[in-house]
Amino acid sequence: MTQIDLQIGHKIRTKRRKLGITQSDLSKKLSISPSYLNLIESGKRKVNVDLLLKLSSELSIEISDISKKIDTNLYQNLMDLLGDNLFENLDITNFEIKELVNSNPLIAKALIKLGDNYKKKNQDIVNKIENISGKFIDNRKNSFPGEVVSDFIQENENYFPKLEEFAINLYNNIQTNNRVGYSLISEYLTSEHKIKVENVVPDEKKPFTKQFNPANKTFLLSDYLTLETKKLNAAAQVAQLEANEIIEEYLNSFHFPNEESKKLSKVALLNYTGAAIIMPYKPFYEECINERYDVELLQNTFAASFEQVAHRITCLQDPKMKGIPFHMLRADVAGNISKRFSLSGIEIPRYGGACPRWNIYKAFTMPGKINAAVSKMPNGEKYVCIARTVEKGIGKHGMFKSLLSIGLGCQAKHAKDFVYADSLNLNDKKNETPIGVNCRTCDRMDCQQRAFPPLHKKFDIDLNKRGISVYVAD
Repeated sequence: MTQIDLQIGHKIRTKRRKLGITQSDLSKKLSISPSYLNLIESGKRKVNVDLLLKLSSELSIEISDISKKIDTNLYQNLMDLLGDNLFENLDITNFEIKELVNSNPLIAKALIKLGDNYKKKNQDIVNKIENISGKFIDNRKNSFPGEVVSDFIQENENYFPKLEEFAINLYNNIQTNNRVGYSLISEYLTSEHKIKVENVVPDEKKPFTKQFNPANKTFLLSDYLTLETKKLNAAAQVAQLEANEIIEEYLNSFHFPNEESKKLSKVALLNYTGAAIIMPYKPFYEECINERYDVELLQNTFAASFEQVAHRITCLQDPKMKGIPFHMLRADVAGNISKRFSLSGIEIPRYGGACPRWNIYKAFTMPGKINAAVSKMPNGEKYVCIARTVEKGIGKHGMFKSLLSIGLGCQAKHAKDFVYADSLNLNDKKNETPIGVNCRTCDRMDCQQRAFPPLHKKFDIDLNKRGISVYVAD
């Protein structure tokens, strides 16, 4: 019988543990011994086709997911880390990095943690020196808690079934039509928890978005917020009061390096639950399928913001009602990525900004309009991507609002089910935008926007010749 030589043992073990299945129970269902399953999970035995099919069925995962030869996110994170000048003289190739991720993913993850810790400690030293010289910098900003949140969300594939179940039960309890309104949630907080919800204009010297006082049972929401944001905050407050045990259970399943990253992840789960209340799974999934993920139409249907809908689209991972695997990211005009998640397979950088040719940056040239593009990675994989800017800040005349760009995309093979692909000719190569992940890991030597030399290629400066970049002589 054909033996498939894939490094999938760690994926089987991770999924089994996530589902709470013991080796003994799974081995019985597979009709193999626990010791043999242990050898498979340890990467010491190959898997035949029949066993691979059984594993896929018992663990409720696609064969394509379990047999994928490389964890692209882990690979890219390690590429970003090893792209540091610290490792320049080691001549580490991208092939060697792929081999490590394939054969020893846990060691690769350990290196990422060491890299995060190194960067934090390095920044802490800089901060201490600046503090001594009279400059104050909040060290909390340099502990990379956002990256830990992304890792936590990615590990759970942005799908938390127990929170989805809680949300649909609450939705069925308070909804009067296909929408859950802000007033309905406010009335629920009052009737069920005796909490008074008040909309107030904050003191300009002490601005805030929300304030909950458990002692006097008041929940204040700033009138500077949009109605969509108020509704999400109110729904998240319900989750904090009623779904706390479920949230803590998910948090306790993950190792957080510090309390700050755990609290930030809790905020993410509260917002996840809030979004699930106002955009309940089944109705939202059905609308996504019927309207082919038309974000603008979904905004109107569920009275939600562009970012809320885009983020919710990435959560559709119920095996019985599974949506297209999307990636999503959020960036500012300086190129900083403040939110990242990928199920589409596209590689999103962990450290620093992404390739400047991504349409998430092009969107800043057309504020408020959706920009659709066919993006082609160096490995030939094509993605249909959309991006649009959103404003964040105080909703008052004369007050500053920051401009962010939201990116959403999927593999080109799903184009027929993604309405924004209709305006793109996927068969015309002229419409393809060649992109990379970032300059240090990109193979493209014909890019005039290259800002750094590639990690895996030696370069030398020729004073007599220059290509389209200083790093390309020919």
